[in-house]
Amino acid sequence: MADLYDSLESRDPSAREQALLSALPALITRAMQAPGWAEILRGVTAGDINNRAALAQLPVTRKSALKDLQQATPPFGGLNTTPTAQLSRVFMSPGPIFDPEGRGGDWWRYARPLHALGVRSGDLIQNCFAYHFTPAGLMVEGGAAHLGCPVIPAGIGQTEMQVQAMELLKPKVYVGTPSFLKIIIEKAQEMGADISSVKMALVGAEALPPSLRQWLNENGVPFVLQTYGSADIGNIAYETLTDGNLNPGMLLDETLLLEIVRPGTGDPVADGEVGEIVITSFNPDYPLIRFATGDMSAVLSGASPCGRTNTRIKGWMGRADQTTKVRAMFVHPSQIADIAKRHPIIRKARLVVSGEMANDEMTLHCEVDHPDAALSELDAIIASIRDVTKLRGNVKLQAIGSLPNDGKVIEDARSYQ
Repeated sequence: MADLYDSLESRDPSAREQALLSALPALITRAMQAPGWAEILRGVTAGDINNRAALAQLPVTRKSALKDLQQATPPFGGLNTTPTAQLSRVFMSPGPIFDPEGRGGDWWRYARPLHALGVRSGDLIQNCFAYHFTPAGLMVEGGAAHLGCPVIPAGIGQTEMQVQAMELLKPKVYVGTPSFLKIIIEKAQEMGADISSVKMALVGAEALPPSLRQWLNENGVPFVLQTYGSADIGNIAYETLTDGNLNPGMLLDETLLLEIVRPGTGDPVADGEVGEIVITSFNPDYPLIRFATGDMSAVLSGASPCGRTNTRIKGWMGRADQTTKVRAMFVHPSQIADIAKRHPIIRKARLVVSGEMANDEMTLHCEVDHPDAALSELDAIIASIRDVTKLRGNVKLQAIGSLPNDGKVIEDARSYQ
């Protein structure tokens, strides 16, 4: 079994689930003290929200809505429960979208993924995440301080200086994007510099293809793990090792409650089905309740070989916002969900847009129990497509399980040549 960060990581899953669910009423009560959450959760009785079914009835707040919320109620959309004057930092992302940081230790929860990589007290970290306006660099700082690790605040760019720092200071750990680590290694090879002290890398903020991980391994960094997170939540999930070998999936952080929902809706899907990642965060300064990240993944069944017992996700599997323009009209995933809800025989629906630009064709592929017997519903579904989208579309009835499990509600299959 791995050297775990604390006893929470090896809890019985039912005990973890009960602990999180029993904390929901207090979270809702605290959140509703903030004007933004008071409006979003209007009419909700906090004490009733103590199970997943009740949680699933609450509205989803989407990351894409933050800009409008914050413009209406600056700076954080009325979602912060700690006043701005009592925060530690305020960050700004393009949009602009503002994110707060409170004063607690390891506020972004980065110590767990660092520990899972094998980082221990005293290990020197070269932190190549950005420090300018974004929280990424300081997310690492918080976790490193919690573990007792010194940090080289290298930030991004200045590749030759990055190499020089590694050669002279000999950090054991790199943290940053995987593509920038590749650039640093290539520059070191070009310069003839020795950066062999770097044996571990915790990477994030972009995809890590297997080919790039293999290249990094073959070029001097044997242990490379990736994290998944956001500027609003911090660390969400991270990879783990067992005896130096990579384990499947990414492990959810101990303090988050995860739902996977059908894109465009707030409806949870079955474990293993691809959907949008929705997080409830118990952060006392900036609670987030059913916060839809816009990213897709799926729950990975079974327990991790590392001995940690929390839920695993399959990693980043694309973006959930599949809004598509058809004949000058936008079609949204939520509209496809509305059509399906009008017809209970539809178990799963996927709109395929085909043809050539300016000559679009829409076909709604519907999984139903008995396709032949459901033909009598065909005209009604076609009418619903027209009513909801204001566009004409065809319908194809299919057997259960025939549609791909990739989370797509709208597929753009048009030719752009």
